[in-house]
Amino acid sequence: MKDLINKAVEILYQSKNTIALTGAGISVESGIPDFRSAGGLWSIYDPSDYATIDAFLNNPEKVWDMLRAMDKLVSKAKPNRAHIGMGYLERMGYLKCIITQNVDNLHQAGGARNVIEYHGNHNKLICLKCGKRYTMDEKRNEFTPRCECGSILKPEVIFFGEAIPQAALYDSMQLANSAQALMIVGTSAAVSPANSIPIMAKKNGAKIIEINKESTYLTSRLTDLFLQGDAGDIIEKIVNVIKEDD
Repeated sequence: MKDLINKAVEILYQSKNTIALTGAGISVESGIPDFRSAGGLWSIYDPSDYATIDAFLNNPEKVWDMLRAMDKLVSKAKPNRAHIGMGYLERMGYLKCIITQNVDNLHQAGGARNVIEYHGNHNKLICLKCGKRYTMDEKRNEFTPRCECGSILKPEVIFFGEAIPQAALYDSMQLANSAQALMIVGTSAAVSPANSIPIMAKKNGAKIIEINKESTYLTSRLTDLFLQGDAGDIIEKIVNVIKEDD
């Protein structure tokens, strides 16, 4: 593993434009299980009943049963070594931007500033009737959060049936086209449109560093360097090597 860590650091040193793509696996150490895993949110709440935009529009009170459970997980989570390490890499100029499929705000809490959120942010609420916005902290003591206009608020997360924000799509594709290195952390990147980012980056000559607990379809097809294990442990080791060099 030490040799692999050093190779990853060398790629970061040589790249003038490194981006990252992260998914649920990076937040497991923070106590947020993958929603699709055993014991995850979807094993308790059928996503077809609770996580579609139609379900929210038709019965927002019911959907808030699931959203309260999500908030219970997310609100107590703290950034782990992977989030903090990636924040450090950004501040030191080794990481330009993080594209995340997570809604937990942990990259920002870990110190990252350039974050593209494919699926929105659980900590932000919006009124679909009048457009007024709130933070979850402002409304957490309300059983079913409502706008001052009386409408039930919706978290600014992307429900099934909603489109990925156009700005997020455009910006991430631009980054993938120009990246010299791509870190894939805690995701198999198997779901569209995130799956296009590694393909596009590789096509344009980027080195692919994959950090996952298990190999994925990317490992044998696109990945240049596969580091298997916990994201927090591996990224902490990468950061420590860079700190020692500095």
